[in-house]
Amino acid sequence: MRSGILSAALAFLCWGLFPIYFHAIGEVPPVQILAHRVLWSLAFLLVVLAFRRQWGWLAQVRQPRVFWSFVASALLLSTNWLAYIWAVNNGHVIEASLGYFINPLVNIMFGYLILKERLRQVQWGAIAIAALGVGWLTWQSGSVPWIALFLAASFGGYGLLRKTAALGALEGLSFETMVLFPFAAAYVAWLSMSGENAFLNTASDGTRLLLAAAGPITAIPLLLFASGARRIPLSILGLLQYLSPTLQFLLGVWLFHEHFDNDRLVGFLMIWAALALFAGEGLWRSRKLPDRKA
Repeated sequence: MRSGILSAALAFLCWGLFPIYFHAIGEVPPVQILAHRVLWSLAFLLVVLAFRRQWGWLAQVRQPRVFWSFVASALLLSTNWLAYIWAVNNGHVIEASLGYFINPLVNIMFGYLILKERLRQVQWGAIAIAALGVGWLTWQSGSVPWIALFLAASFGGYGLLRKTAALGALEGLSFETMVLFPFAAAYVAWLSMSGENAFLNTASDGTRLLLAAAGPITAIPLLLFASGARRIPLSILGLLQYLSPTLQFLLGVWLFHEHFDNDRLVGFLMIWAALALFAGEGLWRSRKLPDRKA
C-alpha cells in the first residue's frame, strides 16, 4: 500500500510540476514542442519495451477495433497536450489547472451520458455546484473558460477510450506515439529543411537537452501512475489526483504571478466545494461497503 501511494503521488507530483518544464522551453512554439514530445517519447518507450522484451501486444493492434480506438485516443491525447502547452506558455496556468480540477466531474458526466452509469444524488449535487462555479467565472470575466473546458473534455474523452482499451498504460502510450510519429517526424523534417527546427537552431544547449528529455518526462510519470494504481484503492487514487492541479494552481499564482482576484476565487471555491463533496461522498461509500460486507 505504501509503495503504491508513493508511486501514484510521485506521478501526480511530476504532472503538477509540468508548467515549470514547459515554461523553461517557452521559446519553442507549442506545435514544435508537441512534435518533439512525440518523437522523444517514442524513442524512450521503445528502449523500455526492448529492455522488458514486451512486444507481444503488437499482435493485438492488428485488430481493426483496437487499432481505430487507439487512433482516436492518440488524436485526443495530442490535442490535449497541445492545448496544455499553449496554455502554459501563454500565461494560462491557473485556467489549465481548473480544467484538471473539473476533469473528474466531466468523467462522471461521460459515464452517465455514454456508459449509462447511474449517478447518485450527491454526485448530481457536485456537478450542479461545479456548473455554478464555471457559470460564475464566465459571468465575471465576460468569456467562457474555454481552455479549462477543452482540457477537461479532451482528457475526459481520452480517459473514456482508455477505460475500455485492450492495451495497458505502457503499451497504449507506445502505440499512440507510433500513430502520431509519422506526422511529428514529417513536421520536424520540414522544419529542419526550412531552417526553423528549434532543436537544431537554438543557441541554448539547455533548451536542446530539455526537448530531448521530453521522452522520460512524459513516460516516467505514466509508469509510476500505472504501478501505483494497481496497488491502492480507487478512493485513495481519486484523492491523490487533486495533487496535480493544486500544484499547477499554486505555480500559476506564486511563481508565474498570473492574475487571480477575489471574483475568480469565488468561482474556484465553488468548484473546490463540488470536488470536496464528490471526494468525501466517494470516500464515505468506500468505507461503508466493507462494513456492509462484514
